Amino acid sequence: MNKRQEVSVQPGSEPVRSRHVEAPDGLICPASVIFDTAAVMARIHDETVGVTSEKDVRGIAVRILAEARQAGLAEISTAFVMQPFASRPTTRAYSWLTDQIVTIILDVATKLLHPAPNPTEAEKLSLIAVGGYGRGEMAPHSDVDLLFLTPYKITPWAESVIESMLYMLWDLKLKIGHASRTVKDCVRLAREDYTIRTSLVEYRYLAGDEPLANSLGQVLWQDLFRNTAGDYIEAKLAERTERHRKQGGQRYMVEPNVKEGKGGLRDLQSLFWMSKYVNGVKSAAELVGLGVFTQDEFEKFIKAEDFLWSVRCHLHLIAGRAVDQLTFDMQVEVASAMGYTDHGGRRAVEHFMQAYFREATRVGELTRIFLTALEATHTKPEPMLVRLMARRKRAKPPYTIKQNRLTVADEAGFFADKLNMIRIFEEALRTGTLLHPDAMRLIASHLDVVDDELRNSREASRIFLDMMLKHGNPERGLRRMNELGMLGAFMPEFAPIVAMMQFNMYHHYTVDEHTIQCISNLAQIERGELIEELPVASGILKRGINRKVLYVALLLHDIGKGRPEDHAILGAQIARKVCPRLGLSKKECETVEWLIRYHLLMSDVAQKRDIAEPRTVRGFANAVKSVERLDLLTVLTVCDIRGVGPGTWNNWKAVLIRNLYKATKAALETGLEDLNRESREAEAKRALRNTLEKWDAKAIKTEMGRHYGPYWQGLPNAAHVIFAKLLRDIDDTEICIDLMLDADRDATRACFAMVDHPGLFSRMTGALALVGANIVDARSYTSKDGYATAVFWVQDDDGNPYEESRLQRLRQMIVRTLRGEVVAREALKDKDKIKKRERAFKVDTKITFDNEGSEIYTIIEVDTRDRPGLLYDLTRTLANAHVYIASAVIATYGEQVVDTFYVKDMVGLKYYSEAKRQSLERKLREAIVQGAKQAIS
Repeated sequence: MNKRQEVSVQPGSEPVRSRHVEAPDGLICPASVIFDTAAVMARIHDETVGVTSEKDVRGIAVRILAEARQAGLAEISTAFVMQPFASRPTTRAYSWLTDQIVTIILDVATKLLHPAPNPTEAEKLSLIAVGGYGRGEMAPHSDVDLLFLTPYKITPWAESVIESMLYMLWDLKLKIGHASRTVKDCVRLAREDYTIRTSLVEYRYLAGDEPLANSLGQVLWQDLFRNTAGDYIEAKLAERTERHRKQGGQRYMVEPNVKEGKGGLRDLQSLFWMSKYVNGVKSAAELVGLGVFTQDEFEKFIKAEDFLWSVRCHLHLIAGRAVDQLTFDMQVEVASAMGYTDHGGRRAVEHFMQAYFREATRVGELTRIFLTALEATHTKPEPMLVRLMARRKRAKPPYTIKQNRLTVADEAGFFADKLNMIRIFEEALRTGTLLHPDAMRLIASHLDVVDDELRNSREASRIFLDMMLKHGNPERGLRRMNELGMLGAFMPEFAPIVAMMQFNMYHHYTVDEHTIQCISNLAQIERGELIEELPVASGILKRGINRKVLYVALLLHDIGKGRPEDHAILGAQIARKVCPRLGLSKKECETVEWLIRYHLLMSDVAQKRDIAEPRTVRGFANAVKSVERLDLLTVLTVCDIRGVGPGTWNNWKAVLIRNLYKATKAALETGLEDLNRESREAEAKRALRNTLEKWDAKAIKTEMGRHYGPYWQGLPNAAHVIFAKLLRDIDDTEICIDLMLDADRDATRACFAMVDHPGLFSRMTGALALVGANIVDARSYTSKDGYATAVFWVQDDDGNPYEESRLQRLRQMIVRTLRGEVVAREALKDKDKIKKRERAFKVDTKITFDNEGSEIYTIIEVDTRDRPGLLYDLTRTLANAHVYIASAVIATYGEQVVDTFYVKDMVGLKYYSEAKRQSLERKLREAIVQGAKQAIS
């Protein structure tokens, strides 16, 4: 249709279709400032007078509406920036602005483009908002979901109106979801599709034929909603479970999805959908009158909803598009937009994310309460396992079992003894039941009962420790105590770390959740579930250990986090006060305090130092002093690393911890004097001679006399065997490479043998960086006859060994780089980049020199921000300064890396000169700064 149908419209006459949308109160700024509806309509009318082309009319309307809409959006966003937590009036304002746009477009379509002065019954049309838009809540870039409702099959007139409307809406760059249906269509499709059904639960009449819109609501309730509540609830819960699974299944995901994640907006919206479906409520406030929530719980609902909507709106405004994932870079910007600041030794983003996770936890509490209320009315079925259990467990007074959950039968009896505030959690573990929401409500609303008398009670401490030590699944009791605020009330020192986020890529969980995950790992080891995976830790627990000390140390090991001081030192000081209160003996208190003070020691030594160096083991053994403490620290270290997050613990770390444990235990049992280089060299040569028994005597003698002492002391027997074979008939022009899976270490072992020359170690690291290999350990030695023997343990980007199919490309690139055909420095420029979402992380560079940790080498430790070309830059800088690198140990913690180099100067001496050390440090820092600039350019 190219020509517009002309129709005479008297000035001031009513539009053909009624407008329902009024200017509401409670917007972020006055409605008249956001959008002057009358002025916009008058302008469209004036500028389209005499215009006959439908396309031109649409163009004029779109131009005027686009200008007015942009001005309105700017007013809303400016007001929101000034009131960054005022999400409710902001989402209403976006919705109201959209209402004006949509209804004016309907008027343009029905008055100017396709007027129908005397519409038939079939030509009725109702414009309805559905989904989130129907709820009247919109973020800056939310979709606009519309239902065009007709009484019967759509007529040509209605089809033309809808088509013209959609053209204008699309030209305005709005994201439109639309459907054209009859009332019968809506009921039929909603019966078949729960997504459609949910969108109609929140329909809202906008304009057009109002009786038609009202009839939709009546028919939906009578013919569908009223008799299908149970089915709908089950479907929404299944959808929720699947949604959580896709988002990672954790409330404490480090990059949560504000809309779809666990504890996010969709969870709150689901509660309202189900309530509206079951009870017909129009607002969440009505849930209080129905007894679903108490007034206090409803206020938590509103607070959580307001906070999450604020976050979502800021996300949209910052990104300039619909974004719901709180990625690392966005977390920093949203925190700033919401006014969070750095203080108390923590970054603004960490304070913001702690607030976020606390609200997500509240959403979880509200969900549990609501779902159990549905169960009580039999709207939501009990879990299948519960229904199959014919025999109900018995609870001791004043408790009872209700809906297979533990609750309080006698409130007066419960509060007559304050100990019940703790005892109920142990009773839940004893009976194998979950806490009923009624009991949760009771506890959460009476935390003021927990006073110093209860905290200092020996009986309370006994119950608390029994909860951890006697029931096999302490994490369940601790997590429930934590979620209800009881853990922080009973142990105030724990409260600051609740929902505390650590802004880095290493820790997957909040500090409190990490603590509970650590305790869960310990319980798993105790139950014998990880014998194959953790033979050393399992063996220690099987032989016997002070379990109370270990559990308390794990519970408190990170309690000092979030403050400017070293958290291990502060945590040990806090433990000095908490342990006696928990009833530990003086010796147990001292052991817990020591474990917390040094809980990072074993991990640091194993991952950042060369365990083959005798002084490494000797220094660690001197710090530990006894096998008892070694056993405790080993298990704590294993649980701590495993509790960081999925995939953090791997075979590489397992081998490092296991080797350090065995070497230290042997040293403590047989004496530290046995730890010397001579004994290790003799043992290594004996092992190689036995392996090469088929070689002739001359070849064996050549190999035995070819290497200096550090070669024998620093490499495993398997590497000695490979190098013996590579060097046996080597030609001076050859580059001999052996690539092999090292299953024990979960890495690919790359061995190189060739004529030595300056900077060779650096070129090897460059070659490996070019193929994306992550170096986790490296050793390099020069033989007496001038050959370099170097071994690297490498992993791919996922932390796994290289697949067999990829080894050939790896080999080719290494050879080309070592022959000079590829210049690593140039080739790495495009690869040495930091991803945008990871640029928000800050890592202060620390460089230390240690001349005491090794007998013959200076240890240079570089702690800085990781990037693909960092190790190459550092080794190239050292090579250019004529530094001989004997070995490198690489420990990665998310975005942070600690590269440790065992080095000598060009004449084989340690770096004793302060001036030389300062010069080296300056050069290394320059390389780091320069590389970091290029990585974000």
